[in-house]
Amino acid sequence: MTKVIAGIEVPDSAIALAATELVRDTEDDLLYNHSRRVFFWGALTGERKGLKYDAELLYLGAMFHDMGLTDKYSSANLRFEVDGANAARDFMKSYGLAERDIEDVWTAIALHTTPGIPEHMRPTIALVTAGVEMDVLGINYHEFSHEHRHEVCSCHPREENFKENIIDHFAEGIRKKPETTFGNVKADVLALKDPNFRRGNFCSIILGSAWPR
Repeated sequence: MTKVIAGIEVPDSAIALAATELVRDTEDDLLYNHSRRVFFWGALTGERKGLKYDAELLYLGAMFHDMGLTDKYSSANLRFEVDGANAARDFMKSYGLAERDIEDVWTAIALHTTPGIPEHMRPTIALVTAGVEMDVLGINYHEFSHEHRHEVCSCHPREENFKENIIDHFAEGIRKKPETTFGNVKADVLALKDPNFRRGNFCSIILGSAWPR
């Protein structure tokens, strides 16, 4: 029987069930529950805006979006968003999904920490970011009814110290490759959590490049 939370049906196809099992086995409770909530916030945003979205693709994007923070899927030198996108791509390819669908999920995950761009793209891409922004940053919090917020968080609870703990998870996932934070919001995480971190500076790189002028 299909499970419905806050009026949103949870995809129960073979690939969705397999993705749930994989993420559940790989991520801790905080990241798993966060990823599930991202799906519901994204889907509810799509319903509110009247967007025609593919629930299965949105679910895959939401579930894999933080897999790059885990030891199993973290690379030595790629942004964690790209690691998660690559994990989703490989998983989807193993199920024979269409290349366009794989590309949308890859892009949704790769861009989910790049504000101002995904919202102008196809629904899967826009809604993964919308879900992340709601759950982490509280963007458009009051656009969701109290009932919907309560129901989603009853099924997938936010830890008492979720705000601090999610920042800690980000820091642990990227601490070993600080160069990947150049030009993106995760530089703020290491600036808060790592006293040895030094931000890359865009203008300094321009002025210090090998070009004579």
